[in-house]
Amino acid sequence: MLQVLYIFIPMLAAILVPLLYKRMKNIHTGWFVLAVPATLAVIYATYIAQVSKGEVFTAELPWIPSLDISIVSYLDGLSLLFSLLITGIGSLVVLYSIFYLDKHKEKLHNFYVYLLLFMSAMLGVVQSDHLISLYFFWELTSISSFLLIGYWYTRDASRFGALKSMMITVGGGLMMLGGFVLLYLMGGTYSIRELIAMAPNLVEHPLFTWSLILLLLGAFTKSAQFPFYIWLPDAMEAPTPVSAYLHSATMVKAGIYLVARFTPIFAASELWVWLVTGIGILTLFWGSFFAVKQTDLKGILAFSTVSQLGLIMSLLGASAVAFHSSESIDTIKFAAFAAIFHLINHATFKGSLFMIAGIVDHETGTRDIRKLGGLMSIMPISFTVAAIGSLSMAGLPPFNGFLSKEMFLTAMLALQKFEFFGFDTWGALFPIIAWIASIFTFIYSFYFVFKTFNGNYKPEQLPHKPHEAPIGMLISPILLAALVVTIFFIPNFIGNTFVKPAVQAIQPFLYDTPQAIDIHVEAWHGINPELLMTIGIVIIGVLLFVALPKWQGMYQRFPQAFTLNNAYDKMMQGLDTGLNRLSRLYMTGSMRHYLLYMFSGIAIIVIGSLFVKDAFSISFEETSPIKPYEIILILVLLIGTAITILAKSRLTAIIGLGAVGYTVALFFVIFNAPDLALTQLVIETISVALFLLAFYHLPKLGKREERMRFQLNRAVVSIAVGVMVTLVALSSHSQKLIPSISKYYEETVYSKAGGGNIVNVILVDYRGFDTLFEITVLGIAGMAILAMIKLRMNRKEKTHENK
Repeated sequence: MLQVLYIFIPMLAAILVPLLYKRMKNIHTGWFVLAVPATLAVIYATYIAQVSKGEVFTAELPWIPSLDISIVSYLDGLSLLFSLLITGIGSLVVLYSIFYLDKHKEKLHNFYVYLLLFMSAMLGVVQSDHLISLYFFWELTSISSFLLIGYWYTRDASRFGALKSMMITVGGGLMMLGGFVLLYLMGGTYSIRELIAMAPNLVEHPLFTWSLILLLLGAFTKSAQFPFYIWLPDAMEAPTPVSAYLHSATMVKAGIYLVARFTPIFAASELWVWLVTGIGILTLFWGSFFAVKQTDLKGILAFSTVSQLGLIMSLLGASAVAFHSSESIDTIKFAAFAAIFHLINHATFKGSLFMIAGIVDHETGTRDIRKLGGLMSIMPISFTVAAIGSLSMAGLPPFNGFLSKEMFLTAMLALQKFEFFGFDTWGALFPIIAWIASIFTFIYSFYFVFKTFNGNYKPEQLPHKPHEAPIGMLISPILLAALVVTIFFIPNFIGNTFVKPAVQAIQPFLYDTPQAIDIHVEAWHGINPELLMTIGIVIIGVLLFVALPKWQGMYQRFPQAFTLNNAYDKMMQGLDTGLNRLSRLYMTGSMRHYLLYMFSGIAIIVIGSLFVKDAFSISFEETSPIKPYEIILILVLLIGTAITILAKSRLTAIIGLGAVGYTVALFFVIFNAPDLALTQLVIETISVALFLLAFYHLPKLGKREERMRFQLNRAVVSIAVGVMVTLVALSSHSQKLIPSISKYYEETVYSKAGGGNIVNVILVDYRGFDTLFEITVLGIAGMAILAMIKLRMNRKEKTHENK
């Protein structure tokens, strides 16, 4: 139970943030918030020793037991690694934000509430073993990231970026939910562990492919894979601490986590291997190619993040090949290892680079790379950190990115060796695309650091006079940069402690324990194809970077009309215009039209359902005989209804309407329902009294010239509604698909509810929430009416005073 509660600690702490912000304004709220992720990081660190040996920890918190829904925390190598990234990087981001966000100018209580909410959501995603709770936390990440991206809500770009990210990721999340439902239908369980155990039996199920596609839509939208990556660059309008946290180490890795977690279930599918590997390698190339086009520092990092996520995704797809033959295991067994290793490396160097971009923006007042340059001597520490992160991203030694990049190239070269799934033909494209994408990765890495810190200093174009950032703002990026270098020299310690347990969770059918994974990371493997490819990347990358001004202009030749962003904008504009036109067709302002639409829809749906379900089984057995006085009451009802509709006088119409209501009350008396009769009498009395009170303000009734077809439409709808009610009443009386609940009420009204009046007990006890909500609605409506009356009286008083 305590393990589950760890997930909710940030969410619970968020409740205290506004109080601390209000009561302790002299202290930056971030100092209080920092204790939350730091404490959790220490707690999760205590699991490392046991999890690295292959142990797992589970805990369950019942949520909706009647629907078999629980929050199950499952800590294995994969979920523990992500939990450590979420809390560890989260601690550094909070520390960075303390110096980045001004406590006097920013609404810190909002920022940290959103951040802590997101932290809980991410912990829930990576630890959930229950499909429904995973979906709940998944969408909670979308909501909280929407709030974080739109934190500066007065800016149009922030609101647009927040809405765009939520539209795409929430849409993908709904698709993912569909995949989860299909998985449940296939396996009969919500548990991911149990579904993995029965994976060999799920492959042949007719719903398997649909589940696979829907789940990947959720993963691809969240992890900004092609063509869904378009939300990530717009999300850069968020404060830099948000970008460093969400878009380098956590949220965008949620899709990576989803693919890794469900690989044991879907890896047997050829479609899974091709989609994950193919979309990943395409995203890698697309992101790296267009990163060089960007002029905003965070824009460069956004596209580089898209590129790096594609690299990790392609490795996870390649790792699925190892499920298909013993030869594959020996040849490409390191693909999953490389994916997890690069995931760690990416979090370190990309987190530091985002923070440096924020520092440059904070100290110079701009992120426009065209206005920057020559900052190396002014901001030497920032330059050093940026150089370490950029060179690691470029895949150069002695930095951790070099090690995982080499393993990536090896995996792509290995794919073309397999004859199954067509990799021996089309697989030859993977190393070529990977090599070209790596060249552009090299270029944008150099582009980021040297165009910012090298070259000519342009003080006249900078809003602020630049200077080195305060040490507090530099601590976090310096620590991340130190990890970049340290991991290069101790890769096998990282591999044995963190990577292998995660790989064993991804490939449980191949490895029983993390120790069974015999992968040893080395910086030097001799002269091999990977080394030659790296040399080629460096040579061509340097040449293209030096010649960048001569060919960078080619990006301007791409027509804006054919971009994915433009397609999204046109689609949203089209939906907005089309739906506005549609709404104007039926939003006429006429209550009669609205009732016509509603009654037509209800009649069509109900009568149609009766036809489809063949529910016209009408029997007049066991029905009470119709007595003469009941016929008289029916005639009174019909006459009263006709008077109400045809009356030329308002008073006559009110009297006719009252006669209808009181006649219905008499029917309740005859049918032995005194409570309903009393209720009806009270309602009718009040209604008639209100009509009479408002008599003066009612519209005058007179001859209305209307075209015949509108009257005919109303007549048809009225008849259809009447037929519908009659058919439903007769059909429900004549057949019982399920036993009536009335018997249960009769048996339990006294023993369980402690009441003697069955109608009162049903309203107050059995339908207590329904009654409460009805009372609440009436209360809200009453307060609204009172407010409008007071507002009108105030306006009259002001008008009178002015006169």
